[in-house]
Amino acid sequence: MTLPDASLSLRALARLLSYPDAALRSQLPEVRDALTSDKRVPADRLTELCALINTLERGDALENEAEYLQIFDRGRATSLHLFEHVHGDSRDRGPAMIDLAQTYEKAGLFLAPGELPDYLPVVLEFVSTQPPREARDFLSEMAHLFNAIFNALQQRKSAYASALGALLELSGEKAHAVKITPDEALDVAWEEPVVFDGCSVKGQGKTAQEQPIHFVRNETSRSRANSPAHTGALR
Repeated sequence: MTLPDASLSLRALARLLSYPDAALRSQLPEVRDALTSDKRVPADRLTELCALINTLERGDALENEAEYLQIFDRGRATSLHLFEHVHGDSRDRGPAMIDLAQTYEKAGLFLAPGELPDYLPVVLEFVSTQPPREARDFLSEMAHLFNAIFNALQQRKSAYASALGALLELSGEKAHAVKITPDEALDVAWEEPVVFDGCSVKGQGKTAQEQPIHFVRNETSRSRANSPAHTGALR
C-alpha cells in the first residue's frame, strides 16, 4: 500500500503551531495555501484551521501572542514539549533529548541554538523530511500525546485544538476522550521544597507556628525563547 506524502501539510502545521510573531504572520498566507493545495487534511478540519489562520492574521497581534503563551506555556497538559508529557522532570528527559537530537543529526538536520528537540514544531519539521511510511509510523508513535494535548486544548476551548486534530488524522488515528489532570497553579508548580522543614519562631515570645520558606521562580516565558525560527518557504 502506497501512503500519501503529507510532508507539505506537516511543515505547514509546524509553522502554525509556532509562536505567532511577525515572521509567522508574514507566512500565514503560504501556510493556508499549503494546507489547501496539499489536500491531506479532511475538509471540515481544514475549515477549522483556516479559521485559526484568519484569527492570527486579522486579530490583535499582541493578544494572539499573549494567548499562545497562556495556552502553551502555563501548564503541562497543553505543553508542546512532548517529553514534558512522557518524562516530566525525571532524569530520563535529558538522555531522551540527546537521543532525539542525534536522530535529527543522522538525517542531516541540526538544531539552532536555543531549539529543543522535543518541541512539537521541530519534531514535525523532522517528520516532514521522512518517506511517507516512516513519517506515518513516527506520527503513530506520538498519536497518544497528540490526543492528550488535543483534549486539553478542547477543554480550554482553544482554536489550536484543530492543529492537533489534524495531526491525529495524518497519523491515521481518531481523537477520543481522555481524562485530563488539572494543572497545578503556577505558584504551586514552581515552588521549591521547604528548606529544613521551615524556620521555627518558638521561644521568641511570639506565635509558636512554624514559618516555612518558599522560593518561587519568576513567571518568565520559555515558549518564545524555545520556538524555532523556521522562516524558510513551505515549498
